[in-house]
Amino acid sequence: MNRTLVKHALASDAEQDSILVEGWVRTRRDSKAFSFLEVNDGTSLASIQVIADAGIPGYEDIGKMTTGSSVSVEGRLVSSPGKQKWEIQATAIKLVGTSPESYPLQKKGHSPEFLRTIAHLRPRTNLFGAIFRTRSRIARAVHRFFMERDFIWVHTPIITASDCEGAGEMFHVTTLDPLAENKSYEKDFFGKPASLTVSGQLEGETFACALSNIYTFGPTFRAENSNTTRHAAEFWMIEPEVAFCDIYGDMDLAEAFIRHIADTMLADESGDFDFFCKFVDKGLRARLEEVSNKPFVRCSYTEAIDIMLASGEKFEYPPYWGMDLQSEHERFLTERHFKCPVIVYNYPKEIKPFYMRLNDDGKTVTAMDVLVPGIGEIIGGSQREERLDVLEGNIARLGMDAEAYYWYNDLRRYGTVPHAGFGVGFERLIMFVTGVQNIRDVLPYPRTPRNCEF
Repeated sequence: MNRTLVKHALASDAEQDSILVEGWVRTRRDSKAFSFLEVNDGTSLASIQVIADAGIPGYEDIGKMTTGSSVSVEGRLVSSPGKQKWEIQATAIKLVGTSPESYPLQKKGHSPEFLRTIAHLRPRTNLFGAIFRTRSRIARAVHRFFMERDFIWVHTPIITASDCEGAGEMFHVTTLDPLAENKSYEKDFFGKPASLTVSGQLEGETFACALSNIYTFGPTFRAENSNTTRHAAEFWMIEPEVAFCDIYGDMDLAEAFIRHIADTMLADESGDFDFFCKFVDKGLRARLEEVSNKPFVRCSYTEAIDIMLASGEKFEYPPYWGMDLQSEHERFLTERHFKCPVIVYNYPKEIKPFYMRLNDDGKTVTAMDVLVPGIGEIIGGSQREERLDVLEGNIARLGMDAEAYYWYNDLRRYGTVPHAGFGVGFERLIMFVTGVQNIRDVLPYPRTPRNCEF
């Protein structure tokens, strides 16, 4: 007998005489001659009800089928007189794995903080099951968006010898004894300093300048000692790069991407999206519909600063030209002033990385950030500097090691082209479509300062 997933059993259009379902017991209620079991296998938010009559094979173990136990159920899929459409009339039931009373996920409310301490068990809860099914669903949507537009998926390295952001917040990779004196990188595994990547962008650019349209989708790492609800040390990044593209084409692509992700979630019929709208964020549906239906406003950085200065709003960080926008500024622009998604572009060069294209004013670069209500910044991107002399000047001005970027400069030396791209943190994307407020709750095993459990 072939196993049937609970989600398929619940979606069946006819009764079935022979069905096998395997999963974990959520609850059990006993009567004199039969028992009710609620069984969930993680494929659906909904569980399926099992009616097990006394005397069927395996019923002698019914008392051991407690919350958290795993079971295998054979039976008939029949119409249910209760709230759900189908239930299983068991013909045999088998206890696969017992679960003692110490099982920490008894049927009661649990805080996210407590569930983070048992990250190995939390996917069994309704909330986290829905989150991680959604994570998989949105990952498929990411690939579908780019594949439908003839982008090529490139796997950029996790270990790198270059710092994309120039901030130095990188995890070093070494085989040398950290306590040894007189360490020499010549004796190290790579023979030079190496780190975990903070971004696949620079390597992605090399492929865009050969294959035209590419994207990366993989893990990245930041050794930033930040314990906020929006930062993690290990996370996933999506980074498309497009040759023969300027900042305006970059903004068009970013807007289409975010709208595609919102549309994907709005079309979800699994029950997970409805669960988020009911129990996590009651404004979620309206916010995603707004993103889906309203054109994104495009506003220069200078205009954004002027708007905030003229607003009379009291900000914790008073705005001024030359500052990096804070979350409160981003949410003011999207939620109170424009009341829709906003793309802010042309930022001061001093607050942006070396690779962004310098504008003719000599003060700003072709950077852009996509801001959405409820989140703030969700995408950051730019047109890249394609002029060799300007790029070399940026590297020198910032005191960077020019030799380490010889290969990056070669893209400008041999057949340079305008090109642009952006990066979006996958976890922030999941926060955006679920309404979950803490990045630790959309990562299977969050890595944050002082925390590397499991």
